[in-house]
Amino acid sequence: MLVRHQLTIYNKGDNISTNRKEQDVSHLTHFNMIATAAFGIESVVGQELKELGFEDVVVENGRVLFKADAEGVCKANLWLRSAERVFINVASFRAFSFVELFDKIEAIPWEDYIPADGRFPVNAKSIKSKLFSLSDIQSISKKAMVKRLGKVYNIEWFEETGPEFPIHVAFLKDEVTVSIDTSGVGLHKRGYRESGSEAPLKETLAAALVKISRWKSFIPLVDPMCGSGTILIEAAMMARNIAPGLNRKFISETWDFIPKEAWKKVRQEAYQAIDLDTPLHIQGFDINQRAVKIAMQNAEKAGLEDDIHFQVRDAKDLSSSKQYGYIITNPPYGERLSDEYAVEDIYKMMGKSYGTLDTWSAYILTSHENFERCYGKKSTKNRKLYNGKIKTYFYQYFGPRPPRRKTTEE
Repeated sequence: MLVRHQLTIYNKGDNISTNRKEQDVSHLTHFNMIATAAFGIESVVGQELKELGFEDVVVENGRVLFKADAEGVCKANLWLRSAERVFINVASFRAFSFVELFDKIEAIPWEDYIPADGRFPVNAKSIKSKLFSLSDIQSISKKAMVKRLGKVYNIEWFEETGPEFPIHVAFLKDEVTVSIDTSGVGLHKRGYRESGSEAPLKETLAAALVKISRWKSFIPLVDPMCGSGTILIEAAMMARNIAPGLNRKFISETWDFIPKEAWKKVRQEAYQAIDLDTPLHIQGFDINQRAVKIAMQNAEKAGLEDDIHFQVRDAKDLSSSKQYGYIITNPPYGERLSDEYAVEDIYKMMGKSYGTLDTWSAYILTSHENFERCYGKKSTKNRKLYNGKIKTYFYQYFGPRPPRRKTTEE
């Protein structure tokens, strides 16, 4: 018996023209969106989207679904701090054969998005599905798109010299999600760490750590092992209300159905939203002089050189005259067996040094399974996260809540 599986096409247009230049794309006003996220921080991304005013936010494993108009596509890319990428979800369906995959990819109105000279590379992913050959999924999806667009534009050969539309065909238990990447380069590429400095922590994860800690700008913040300064720079950007994507470009800026006026408006609003007045007390220390120099350069690129104080200092010498504060840090993990004893000694030192600031809260990311034993204290809470492919734990030690600083109006 032939079983027909449902094909859901999102953002479908009504009128199709054989000439893309004359085609009206004004019907593409609302989109079903996907923001991808590293494991463990999906809820952080979901909360960010809600705070940005997006609707129908649904948190799932590895991604967050939401709805947006063209301006919202720009806003999500510019403002999301913890998401990996932002996609337009164009269709979803089940597929158990390559014939079925071809037919359903061909049924998508690609002409709504891709012009005759558009480039449309196809990436594939497959998890626990009958169709698992990524090269075959890519090839068949591409052929189906070419067939559809060839009929619409009445051409046989696509030179692909125009704007790029990265297509993602993702299988999960035979359920297929077809989407277009609106970000291009991953959202962790803020632009302030372009010098090629080695850093074990993505900007998106660093931002998520600060979000999870619920640090506020009136609370002193220290990273005693700051490395390239990523955690502190992300915190300062939040405190200054600087959109993380303000100093970079996005691939969807070249698309005709995302108006240039929308990008201009969202960027202007982001510049106007920057807060330069809030006093900050943010410090970064590291025993490595080169790391501190790189951190200072990164902060300068981010326009935050006056907001973060970096200094060469051993973490064991940590002290502060401030009664309350936060420590957020990403110490060495000791991934190699030869380093395990060394990092355990570091964790013991951290427990003694940080323990002297008994009214402070400490937030520590590490993959070491016995961290709490070495640190000498059980965490108030811990959260499993992934730093790249490394399973880590974000150990959270809550101190007393600092009193809320009064505003001038109060």
